[in-house]
Amino acid sequence: MSITLQINGKGRVLDIEPETPLLWVLRDELGLTGTKFGCGVASCGACTVAVDGVATRSCVMPVMALQGQQIQTIEAEPDRVVAALQAAWIEHQVPQCGYCQSGMIMAAASLLRSQPSPSDADIDAQITNLCRCGTYQRIRAGIHSAAARLQGSAT
Repeated sequence: MSITLQINGKGRVLDIEPETPLLWVLRDELGLTGTKFGCGVASCGACTVAVDGVATRSCVMPVMALQGQQIQTIEAEPDRVVAALQAAWIEHQVPQCGYCQSGMIMAAASLLRSQPSPSDADIDAQITNLCRCGTYQRIRAGIHSAAARLQGSAT
């Protein structure tokens, strides 16, 4: 079946089964391997992308549900939110192994778009991605730093 998806600002026409999870379309069909497979049941968040700006676990999202929506992966040209997060990740040395970081950044970007100045409680409630290295304190610091940067008072 032919399905048209809007991925990173480009229309992509794919001949794919409609139930195919977005993760496998991104990785196997389009070569966008920044989105990672972690658990396959939407628990870990390594596969997080933005769908119409909302953090979405791509490992369980069938492509048929995404027609007409804007899908953004970590490979997209960084907008100001993602760029601020990437700079903050470097500043706070967030990643250790880095495996979960593309999904973590996509989830954090979604949070900052909806809550420009999140509290620790907001971050803990919204960022449910798992980090096997346990860098949660640095992730939280990075999100706060990116929020401050975006508000013009970089810390």
